[in-house]
Amino acid sequence: MLRFSPILLAVIYALAMYWFSAFRTRKELDARSTELADPALAPVLDRLARALDVPRVRVFIYEVDPVNGLAAPDGRVFLTRGFYRKFQAGEVSADEIASVIAHELGHVALGHTRRRMIDFSGQNALRAALGMFLSRLLPGIGVYIANGLTTLLAARMSRGDEYEADEYASALMVKAGLGTAPQKSLFHKLEDLTGGRGGTIPAWLLSHPKTAERIAMIERHEAKWGISG
Repeated sequence: MLRFSPILLAVIYALAMYWFSAFRTRKELDARSTELADPALAPVLDRLARALDVPRVRVFIYEVDPVNGLAAPDGRVFLTRGFYRKFQAGEVSADEIASVIAHELGHVALGHTRRRMIDFSGQNALRAALGMFLSRLLPGIGVYIANGLTTLLAARMSRGDEYEADEYASALMVKAGLGTAPQKSLFHKLEDLTGGRGGTIPAWLLSHPKTAERIAMIERHEAKWGISG
């Protein structure tokens, strides 16, 4: 039993981190967000709601500057203030904003947001357990190898989630009568909107797939569904 106690402690630690992270995330979002109320975006939100057969799609503005959208573990969808400013400045269209919201709705509908919290906890446990094991075999460098392997695994899983959410968004945008063109046009703008971050990082180390790969995947879905973007 004592042989497995370090692994058991790692699992208990991971579970504690999961609950703490969920609590901290909810508290942060509650304190720094307000519901979006913009008449210029109401028509596209109404179209998404009708496509989903729900009364309304609620979106919140998260008061941070980076350009991003996110879905919380509790199912809420957020646009950052920085992203919303791009829309107000005319750099992003209402349809393109709708594609971001559709993508985040995909993360919620497909269970990615909750799974990511659980995955994060599991990764901490795996990192701790693997680090203990490899440190015995490779003293001094085992822990670094464990960290690298766990990071690569997390990035691969996250990229898979992004492709799935992109596909969900494409299907929802088509059903809403908005098409996939806004989704692709936003991806073409993404590097400029985010200040070019990610351009020099190898694709296999990114948690998000490369933009060109995401557009190519959308076009494959278009061909499969027999539609044009």
